[in-house]
Amino acid sequence: MKKSETVKFIVDWIKNYNETNNINGLVVGVSGGIDSALTSTLCGLSGIKTLCLNMPIKQKEEQYLRAEKHIQWLKKKFVNVESIDIDLTKVFNQFKLSIGNSSSMNELALANTRSRIRMITLYYYATINSSIVVGTGNKVEDFGVGFYTKYGDGGVDISPIADLMKSEVFEISKELNINNEILEAKPTDGLWDDDRSDEDQIGATYNDLEKVMISLEKGMNPDEFNAEMKEKYTIYLKHHLANKHKMAGIPVCKIPNELKS
Repeated sequence: MKKSETVKFIVDWIKNYNETNNINGLVVGVSGGIDSALTSTLCGLSGIKTLCLNMPIKQKEEQYLRAEKHIQWLKKKFVNVESIDIDLTKVFNQFKLSIGNSSSMNELALANTRSRIRMITLYYYATINSSIVVGTGNKVEDFGVGFYTKYGDGGVDISPIADLMKSEVFEISKELNINNEILEAKPTDGLWDDDRSDEDQIGATYNDLEKVMISLEKGMNPDEFNAEMKEKYTIYLKHHLANKHKMAGIPVCKIPNELKS
């Protein structure tokens, strides 16, 4: 991968979108993970006014501190970067009290609620600053297994790194000197009270999923996969099919013309 050229291409793409649509600024949620670290750095490189939000909800201290350290690094490096630290734990706890223990899917529903509360917060600050919300999803998450919350971290205006595989995200992040704590951190969505990782939830590593995705893009027939690849393909396909609704447009019921006349 031509890392420097790719960085310039993405930064120019952000700048072009900003100029074409007369946007005042960019708003990014920074979680302490690699994807949001790279996205926020690319926004910083654009020179456009960028607001980074650190939005802990019952967050593990190490996740919060990684995000905070990265934001401080950005602010020292780029004059166009500002930040707000807003603890949303009380908002989340109040929501839990309001709805009670309502279903057997309570744990997953609440995990997704954390993501959606953050989305609401991002759009609040985007609105008052005449800005847009910048997505942080990579290609494997957004178009492979759909590993994101619909109308949560999937609720964004632009997605600068959504055509980058996870390995490419790491390559470019190293190129941009994003700190080792983030590069070495176990990938996690940070939506649960325990330490479960993305791999724990998906059942495969991003590297495995990426290999499957690349093979499919090259036109390989899954029947030709070896036993190990078939196992990973089964996991990939399960998530892809279950989450396909996230990747497609909202279904619209088209009324026949004869019914309208």
